[in-house]
Amino acid sequence: MNAFTTAAAVESEEPLSPGYDTATKDDAEFNKHFRHGFTTIDDVQMHYVIGGDGPQVLVLLHGWPQSWYEYRPIMPSLLPGRTVIAIDLPGLGDSTGNPPSMTKTVLATYVHKLLNHLGHHENVHVVAHDHGLNVAYPLAAQHRDQVAGLFLIDAALVGKNLKFATLASVSWHFSFFMQNPLAEELVTGRVETFLTRFFQSMKTAGENVSDDELAEFVRVFSRPQVLHAGFGLYRTLTQDEADNTKLQDTPLTIPVHMITQAALADLFLPTIQGAAPQATSAVVPGAGHFLVHEAPDRVLAEINAFYPTSTPTP
Repeated sequence: MNAFTTAAAVESEEPLSPGYDTATKDDAEFNKHFRHGFTTIDDVQMHYVIGGDGPQVLVLLHGWPQSWYEYRPIMPSLLPGRTVIAIDLPGLGDSTGNPPSMTKTVLATYVHKLLNHLGHHENVHVVAHDHGLNVAYPLAAQHRDQVAGLFLIDAALVGKNLKFATLASVSWHFSFFMQNPLAEELVTGRVETFLTRFFQSMKTAGENVSDDELAEFVRVFSRPQVLHAGFGLYRTLTQDEADNTKLQDTPLTIPVHMITQAALADLFLPTIQGAAPQATSAVVPGAGHFLVHEAPDRVLAEINAFYPTSTPTP
């Protein structure tokens, strides 16, 4: 069966982001297994990358300051037995248009509707990093028939067990990103310099993002409105705290697992257990925040252990 049999069942729109394939047009491995797709959901053209035809649907949600491309190093290895869908969150990456709010309940609704459009109404397995985690939780909490599991990577969930004021004290960038429009004014035209320093500041002992990866993230955050939307992920965390507190009145019962850097493990897991009391976690020694870049083999092994398929994985 062709790898695009399932993916091609839904016709893609003409992309509104002209540079969407900058990092992949000459990538033979990518083009063998994956394709770009575009679908308009509530006035936002959503960009996603899809490949495979396996029965397990695996959805990848990125964090800041990244895009679907953060998962590029491990995506081919995830394919056996799966249909893999990496999504650019609304307003970010090569998704085009401005959602009415960057609150994560709103962003989760876009992901929910996109998955419905692609025919995936149930048994979806989610992998989410950083702010992708903040979207994955309301997606699972509000659409319980659709999401069958959450695999979470190095982030905290504001809500009953964590207030935004506490989270904001963890790193300098929370306070800086809240400055509207000062943050945009200072970073616009200096995106490469800013992101280079940001990745360096969050790195521990592992490998940092490659030059090619950095170039791709600089490209998307240099798009009009994407930088503003990225800062909006932070500026809505107080509302996310209130929204999540209400959602946590009904705990998740699906399997939930987190992997995290050692330094923040004690902070992060209790915040997830406020939403999913049976959630488990594992520490990745020596790694920092960008685990897919710093420890790709460990991330891949953890995903495959948490979401086993009937097809042997390499």
